[in-house]
Amino acid sequence: MHIREAIVLAGGLGTRLREAVPDLPKCMAPVNGKPFLHYLLSYFQQQGIERFLLSVGYKHELVSGYFGPLSHNFNITYVVENEPLGTGGAIQLAMLKATDENVLVLNGDTFFKIDLNSFSNFHRNSGAESSLALKPMTNFERYGVVETAPDHRILSFREKQPYKHGSINGGVYAVNKNRFLERRLPEKFSMEKDYFEAIVTEGCLYGQEQDKYFIDIGIPSDYNRVQNDFLAFDEL
Repeated sequence: MHIREAIVLAGGLGTRLREAVPDLPKCMAPVNGKPFLHYLLSYFQQQGIERFLLSVGYKHELVSGYFGPLSHNFNITYVVENEPLGTGGAIQLAMLKATDENVLVLNGDTFFKIDLNSFSNFHRNSGAESSLALKPMTNFERYGVVETAPDHRILSFREKQPYKHGSINGGVYAVNKNRFLERRLPEKFSMEKDYFEAIVTEGCLYGQEQDKYFIDIGIPSDYNRVQNDFLAFDEL
């Protein structure tokens, strides 16, 4: 079945963006007059997401104040972190409010324009506990590389260093809710380090490459670039 619910990690502080975007959660950084998060929700709603679980923390009232409970035609449920729980802890807390078997997870400061129908089918057919959408890249050093087997099982996560080519973690995941929650992970943990990297040898993580538009607004140069990119948002 097509994935219909998405958890969005929208609690980031945006410390590296302070010069460009003072005093806002990173996902609320303005892009041509609208928050970055607006574009993210719009695209994935078009792709078939019917309900968004927004994991919010820092200045969460700015997020809910803009989007409201049901405004902008988005079906949003807010999950508030009273203290930072790490990416994994935030996902785990929001997952308790998910109703479907498989849930999409999105980073609120990255936009990876995947084909969700293809990704949903890949996740279901592989039998994965979690699937990662992978972005092929060339000549980069800002990201680590995800190595996969011919059957798309993820074999390892390699550290950040200069690479000529490789596929990176695009910050979009499909997660089987029950299998994830059955692990009874701690309240605070990193999704990347304490979950993905810790269980990779179990063979239950799969990765699908999609060579689609990708941007991470975590640094000012990419935040500035997205202003131009999103002028033609529908054509990306």
